[in-house]
Amino acid sequence: MAKNTNIRISLPAVCFVWQIAMIILFGVFIRYDEESDTHWIEHRRKKNISTNLENDFYYRYPSFQDVHVMIFVGFGFLMTFLKRYSFGGVGFNFLIAAFGIQWALLMQGWFHHLDEHDWKIKIGVENLINADFCVASCLIAYGACLGKVSPVQLMVLTLFGVTLFAVEEYIILELLHAKDAGGSMVIHTFGAYYGLTISWVLYRPLLSQSKHLQGSVYHSDVFAMIGTLFLWMYWPSFNSAIADHGDGQHRAVINTYLALASSVLTTFAISSISQNNGKLDMVHIQNATLAGGVAMGTASEFMITPYGSLIVGFCSGIVSTFGYLFLTPFMEKTLKIQDTCGIHNLHAMPGVIGGIVGAITAASASESVYGQEGLINTFDFKDAVANRTVNIQGGYQAAALFVAIAFGLVGGALVGGILKLPIWGDPADVNCFDDDVYWEVIVFFFFLNELHGTDMV
Repeated sequence: MAKNTNIRISLPAVCFVWQIAMIILFGVFIRYDEESDTHWIEHRRKKNISTNLENDFYYRYPSFQDVHVMIFVGFGFLMTFLKRYSFGGVGFNFLIAAFGIQWALLMQGWFHHLDEHDWKIKIGVENLINADFCVASCLIAYGACLGKVSPVQLMVLTLFGVTLFAVEEYIILELLHAKDAGGSMVIHTFGAYYGLTISWVLYRPLLSQSKHLQGSVYHSDVFAMIGTLFLWMYWPSFNSAIADHGDGQHRAVINTYLALASSVLTTFAISSISQNNGKLDMVHIQNATLAGGVAMGTASEFMITPYGSLIVGFCSGIVSTFGYLFLTPFMEKTLKIQDTCGIHNLHAMPGVIGGIVGAITAASASESVYGQEGLINTFDFKDAVANRTVNIQGGYQAAALFVAIAFGLVGGALVGGILKLPIWGDPADVNCFDDDVYWEVIVFFFFLNELHGTDMV
């Protein structure tokens, strides 16, 4: 049963009111951009574009497909590891992603794509990718609160998370002019610390009452591994989706591909070594194998070299696996942070590593390696930052990492305080990690599990 309160905000009311608000706001602000509007043919003629194949759709849509699969299938199934919370894991992931992308198109549009002539937001396929990126930070935050909050709380978390993301993204990418194509800082670091801080504020001292539901069973771990594999396969698209056409995008794919492969080998090795019998822990394999992709996000389009990518994956795999072994229990016992999915190990620490690697790689860039035009193109040393040096760029990259952490911590504390109000219908401690609170489930199988004293596949 959900907690009792005199005032309770219901899920249907939130969904209907929000969707009506989105229809109104989209009607007022959102329009097609020049490449998705029927005036494209006129734009082609004006710009001397000879073929429809130069429409950005053909460059970006394959990456958009991959990122979209990651958001809805990858993240969704990764959260199905709990024995009785698979509906909530993949279902609420679906809900808040669909909820968040609409708000993200508006928030990011107001900051980045507002036309000064008619004050409309012009959207195309790249806006869809960026909206998915924005929602990814909220799904990361969801991982820390998985099984302990209501769907209405998740929608509130996403509403404020998208808003904070749009602001910190604007500061990092526009004001500081930092580069973060794969989002190690903007997406992963912010999303992780945002979720961890909310989890800290919402700490449940009696969560042990539902301890018997916090584990996994054989089939739930298999479903979660599906999410891992989708994320692992498509992560090169995630890190390269909005990189510059040509060499930047090409390089981002190669660097991410190698970092991911390296983190897999490292994770398997550390996981086996850490167990007395030398066996592997599925939690490590589901999560730490992805750490290389997170850590490579910021520097993905830099000239980090192929062996440098392997080093990043190697180090992030070690850090992430040891995080699951030692830091997660320490954080829950000492810091009172109940991190259900271990997002500190998969997103926070590798995200920080990615930010540091990006700052060092930027500061050490040289004309002899990049070429004069390549250096300008890679770091966008144009217009207001045309005279910026690589050392200064490295400093701004480091500053961007602190901005992402600060927004996550402060924003998480504020939103956590809002979510603590007794109006959201969150589950009681004894009913956490149980689909039966919010979903129609076949309780017959639950009854058999308890009757036989075992977990059935």
